[in-house]
Amino acid sequence: MTSAALRSTPPGRPFLSAPKSSARRPPPPHSQSSPPGGSQPTIGFNATVGSYGDVLVCPPASAPSRGVLWARLGGFGKKGITPAPVRYLILSDLHANWEALDAVVRESSGDYDKAICCGDLIGYAADPNPVVQWVHDHCAIVVRGNHDRACTGLDDLEWFNPVARAAALWTQKALTPELIDYAFNLPKGPVLLDGFEIAHGSPFDEDEYLLAATEAGHAFEYLECRLAFFGHTHVQGGFIWNRGRIETIGRVSAQSTSETLEIDPECAYMINPGSVGQPRDGDPRAAWVLYDSDAHAVTYHRTPYDIETAQRKIRDAGLPPILADRLSVGR
Repeated sequence: MTSAALRSTPPGRPFLSAPKSSARRPPPPHSQSSPPGGSQPTIGFNATVGSYGDVLVCPPASAPSRGVLWARLGGFGKKGITPAPVRYLILSDLHANWEALDAVVRESSGDYDKAICCGDLIGYAADPNPVVQWVHDHCAIVVRGNHDRACTGLDDLEWFNPVARAAALWTQKALTPELIDYAFNLPKGPVLLDGFEIAHGSPFDEDEYLLAATEAGHAFEYLECRLAFFGHTHVQGGFIWNRGRIETIGRVSAQSTSETLEIDPECAYMINPGSVGQPRDGDPRAAWVLYDSDAHAVTYHRTPYDIETAQRKIRDAGLPPILADRLSVGR
């Protein structure tokens, strides 16, 4: 990753010493009666491209207090165990977009040993069955996302905006019973794997959006390893805890197809591969990463795909038109 891709934020407070207990603290309690800052704007069926967010009113997740667990984190292995070198394909937020997933699979062929998914296999686009089937057949570890819960009946749809709600209801009818059962039983993140962890949102709240350095600063306190992968925001990049300050990682530039970030063992990382099926960072290309545990490097990728076919399928399925329109601009 080029130096221009790192946007440094003001230094944060250093992590405090770990408590005697090494157990992960529970997340702060939710209260759905009074979301902070009021309701998020809704997205109507004829909303303009550029609207953001999945929820009509986001259930609040207050930030945890500081001072948890950092001192007990060692290197990139767990409790002194050094995992065998593996190349990982890390995907997130596929959202039933088969054209995008197929392009990524073809592009990454031969470059990875294990595939991993940070959730949201379904919702929004018109190919839930082939996408879920591919994940079922090829991904070693998958954690659930909020749309996976909503589309399988695990969650009430009251928090979803009208567009996301319509897509979830359509998906519930479109998925085969076998694949509904698979998505229904996906584990909640975070999940530990080979010296790193994966989650959909924050490590302390699977529905929390990590978009700003201040939010990431709280989330770092809940990591069990110095490296984590997450999704949910549809924004490629992530955050680095660099000896007491939080740095923001930018997405791959529009003029490039990939950029590599070398992992410093003295730092901690939360890496967002971006969205395969519905990017929202201004780049319509499918987003994903490769993690090489031997080279200690994460390579961010962007892959063009047949957007027009994905859009046509969405419109033909009777899904809200904005779900097709936004794919062209990556918003």
